[in-house]
Amino acid sequence: MKVTSQALALLTAILLNTSSAFTSVHHHRASTSSSLKVTNDLFVEMTSETGAAAAAGTANTHSSVETYYGDTLKESADLLTNACCTAARPAPQIAQAISNIHPDVIKKYYGCGFCVPDEVEGMTILDLGCGAGRDVYIASQLVGEKGRVIGVDMTAEQLKVAKETQAYHADKFGFDNVEFHEGLIEKLDDIDSLTDGSVDIIISNCVINLCPDKEAVLKSCHRLLKPGGELYFSDVYASRRVPQELREDEVLWGECLSGALYWNDFQNLAKQCGFKDPRLVEDAPITIENKKVQDKIEEMGHKNLEFYSATYRLFQLDCLEPHCEDYGQAVIYKGTIPRFESGWSLDDHHFMEKGKVFPVCGNTYNMLKETRFEKHFDFVGDWSTHYGIFDGCGTSMPFKSSIDGVSTKGGGGGGGGACC
Repeated sequence: MKVTSQALALLTAILLNTSSAFTSVHHHRASTSSSLKVTNDLFVEMTSETGAAAAAGTANTHSSVETYYGDTLKESADLLTNACCTAARPAPQIAQAISNIHPDVIKKYYGCGFCVPDEVEGMTILDLGCGAGRDVYIASQLVGEKGRVIGVDMTAEQLKVAKETQAYHADKFGFDNVEFHEGLIEKLDDIDSLTDGSVDIIISNCVINLCPDKEAVLKSCHRLLKPGGELYFSDVYASRRVPQELREDEVLWGECLSGALYWNDFQNLAKQCGFKDPRLVEDAPITIENKKVQDKIEEMGHKNLEFYSATYRLFQLDCLEPHCEDYGQAVIYKGTIPRFESGWSLDDHHFMEKGKVFPVCGNTYNMLKETRFEKHFDFVGDWSTHYGIFDGCGTSMPFKSSIDGVSTKGGGGGGGGACC
């Protein structure tokens, strides 16, 4: 991976102010007047004084990230680690869609996955942190002329590329079904065209980890989604909470690592924001392909801190329960989702073969029954008898790649029999 001294020097300069935003937060302070908030990727108790400091830090972080992705990075090769790189081979339909996208858009791609789900024709999709528009233009082709794709990004330089190539893509696709808005994804209320319950699917690609207020992002997503809709996104997660000294590191912050949530904090936050049962789709380990950065992490005593690129899907379904409960239900896949005639994966442990009875928990039953996937399944059972927790439901680290270091990305889904 290309590392330029100019990029490293500029990154250090523009992000020096970011570190001061974190030092003002007094972690785990007890106070009867404090309120629980999520900031800088930790659950911390904050007084009004630290809240003011955090607000100033948020502004600094936005400015630093905007400068880094608007001015410092000129193309994907300028990245210093592989956190914002997609190593997996895209599925054929995604590869075909990418081949139709303008080269200027492709070279400014900084994502960590392929975050457009299946069965999206005719849907309205919102892309958070769309950058130069690669995923918007992928989704544009998949939703078709009757669908709609909305891109939001705070970086004017990136959006300029997206908008300047809009006519090119309209001519290439034969229709124009996209729009772009400049703004913060923590403040989607500021975009008039985004109304409650107006979006079928929200996607995001290695962006939410850069946001200081992830809670605001997830709450807005839950509000904007139609019932049965989903947030389907790729991002970076850590095996444990990222230590303070690493969160202050300029390179790691700009490279999407310092802002990574500890995976269990993410799951708890998602549930707090209304997404009751986050589902992992695929994951892969991240290696920091920069010896200076890796040596620094080890010298600080954090050699065992691990990072993962992971894709999650979060359904907007009020009927979901906090855990996977067993009601003796099952589903039978009809083999009717295009390109998945033999079997289809809901997530990394629900691969359902065509025609085979597949036992599921109540949540999985509803994720299929109460969403756009209903027509592709037959449903067995009801809610009359509860048999307890679904066998195998646990709370250990979900990333399969943490066990053997092998990516699950691009493998076509898991092959599990247990629900969780």
